Amino acid sequence: MAIKSRNKVEPTFNSSSMSDLVFLLLIFFMLTSTLVAPNAIKLMLPSSNSKTMAKQTVTVYVNEQFQYFVDETPAEDSQLTDLINAKIGNDSQATVVLRSDKSVPVQYIVNVIDAVNEINNATNNNHKVILATSPKK
Repeated sequence: MAIKSRNKVEPTFNSSSMSDLVFLLLIFFMLTSTLVAPNAIKLMLPSSNSKTMAKQTVTVYVNEQFQYFVDETPAEDSQLTDLINAKIGNDSQATVVLRSDKSVPVQYIVNVIDAVNEINNATNNNHKVILATSPKK
């Protein structure tokens, strides 16, 4: 009498557990990507009801210690024109988004606007400055 084993090894591959793993990874990466903060510099933006949206070319930050950042690169007041001009490049319709803490005096905001106006006068372009705000509650 020959004894046969009940468990047979089949040469087929079952991919159902692999698809479960892929979907779990997809959900994990989708959830973690939404938790990433788009702005690395924390600011309390002034509030407004306006909803002006524009394609931003350069972002200039002014934090509560009155420090300037051009796309997260620290900058002095005298370097603003050169750094913004380098980031704008050859774009004739560039938009500079100014993200300023609401406790910053107006003079620091005017310094950024003056830097963009200097670039406009030197290159005969019409770059715009938009002040970023948070929605009113």
